[in-house]
Amino acid sequence: MILREAYSDRARLALFVTEAGWRTVRTHATVHSAGPWRMATIPVPGRLLIAPQDLRTGDATRAGEIYSGRFAFAGKVAQAGGRSPFEIEPPSREWAEELMSFGWLRHLRAAETPVARANARALVGDWIAMRGHRQPVARAPEVAARRIISWLTQAQLLLQDADQAFFRRVVQCLTAQVRHLKSTEARIRDGYPRLLAVMALNFAGLCMADQARLQRYAQRRLVEELERQILPDGGHISRNPGVLVELLLDLLPLRQAFHARNVPPPGALINAIDRMMPMLRFFRHGDGAFALFNGMGPTPADSLATVLAYDDARGAPVANAPHSGYQRVEAGGTVILADTGAPPAMAASHEAHAGCLSFELSSGRHRLVVNCGMPANGRDAWRPMARRTAAHSTLTVEDASSCRFIADGLMMRLCGTPVVEGPTEVRVERFEREGAQVVRASHDGYAKRFGIVHQRSWRLAPGGMRIDGEDLLRPARGESFEGDAPDSFAVRFHLHHAVAPSRLPDGHTVQLLLPNGERWIFAAPNLRIDIEESLVLAATGGARRSDQLVITGRVRNLPRLVWTFMRAEDLPPPRDKSPARR
Repeated sequence: MILREAYSDRARLALFVTEAGWRTVRTHATVHSAGPWRMATIPVPGRLLIAPQDLRTGDATRAGEIYSGRFAFAGKVAQAGGRSPFEIEPPSREWAEELMSFGWLRHLRAAETPVARANARALVGDWIAMRGHRQPVARAPEVAARRIISWLTQAQLLLQDADQAFFRRVVQCLTAQVRHLKSTEARIRDGYPRLLAVMALNFAGLCMADQARLQRYAQRRLVEELERQILPDGGHISRNPGVLVELLLDLLPLRQAFHARNVPPPGALINAIDRMMPMLRFFRHGDGAFALFNGMGPTPADSLATVLAYDDARGAPVANAPHSGYQRVEAGGTVILADTGAPPAMAASHEAHAGCLSFELSSGRHRLVVNCGMPANGRDAWRPMARRTAAHSTLTVEDASSCRFIADGLMMRLCGTPVVEGPTEVRVERFEREGAQVVRASHDGYAKRFGIVHQRSWRLAPGGMRIDGEDLLRPARGESFEGDAPDSFAVRFHLHHAVAPSRLPDGHTVQLLLPNGERWIFAAPNLRIDIEESLVLAATGGARRSDQLVITGRVRNLPRLVWTFMRAEDLPPPRDKSPARR
């Protein structure tokens, strides 16, 4: 049985790598051939019909920096020194991607000055004259799609009062980029990049005149991708909460663009938006920040507020998101958010983390327990560490992650860093017991390597004053653990960087002081709790030093451990009692 499963995994990986390699070769060939850039199926329009709204916030002060030649993107700053920014050496790939995406045009529009409009035209003109589409970063489908949307949403900034020659250059270049994107769209990496490309094609079909054929194609592809990528509970197939915000920032203006053209929006677009909106509230803590699961970085507060303004229902978030693989438990201002899902399909798992059965805990407007998350900048450098199970508030066996990722350099260049192995069976139960809400879940991510299944339970008391937890390690095969296989484990609770922990003299109790003076107690009866250093990578403004509570042991000696969080107002001795036993 084990050999058959291993063979199946290798076959699945081989097929994925082969498909990724073939997709790369075909895309490379398409990019370097002249044909797609002169395809007649998408005619050059004589005019633009509408300019969609850009929901992303513009900052007029950034316009002055751009005018002075200071380009600050992705945590890096480059001075143009009188040259075009497209001529200078990029300080990082992320910086180059933001430059080539032209999302910064919204800052020039926010300035609302003739100087800003002239500067925008000059920079776009430079890019066209330098044949910027030939640069490797600019050819990336995700960058090209974002650039098309940026040019269309900022068409008024670029083209109002522009001379006819500039208008023709912009429209011809825009058409060439749309042709290129359409020719490569089906081979773009699955998940958000592909859906972004489809949205860009829909914007182009609606905004550019004489595009009936493109509009029909793009709308059909939009329906297909939305029905496939947006899950029934409103989550995204990548399981990254932040993708919902990014998608809605484009789907909401796209819906309005259909109305502006007197074209009924497809039902799949309306349904997707209606399903996604409640999930925004599902992932939020009391302070408004999203839980840090599966690639989530710092919460874009301004973007999130903008999107939530379009939520007409404004109802309470759902508690159970089984299709996305998450649970929310809430009482008395205390919120538990838990990852109870298997990793995404391999093709959509490039940003997924090995955080199964990790959780986050908040009290009112303050977070206590978090995952490390992903930083806003420098994601490539931090990704290997941030995706590990040890960067999440859950249990690790032998310091190994519950998922394996492609780590070979050649394979990474060929097909990225998807999850190649992880939990395949994640069981979840949810019930009430004596007025308390209980969630019990288990995963088999350590079954093949160590013969161990991890089960975790959370019990939230009715008033939200107490959380009783249990971690249970049981044999994956048979009734006992096999031989002398390695079985050391560590249970980690990463604390928010604003929480100050102090261990009490008994060694198995820790006091947690919140910024508002509220005190919580963490206790694990008869177990030593260590306080170790940690990092909150997704903190606003960059990574922040924090602390983590760690309990270690060996499975044979301690297959079951219980722990408790309780507010300081409720301080009876912690019960050595499973929260999930009926």
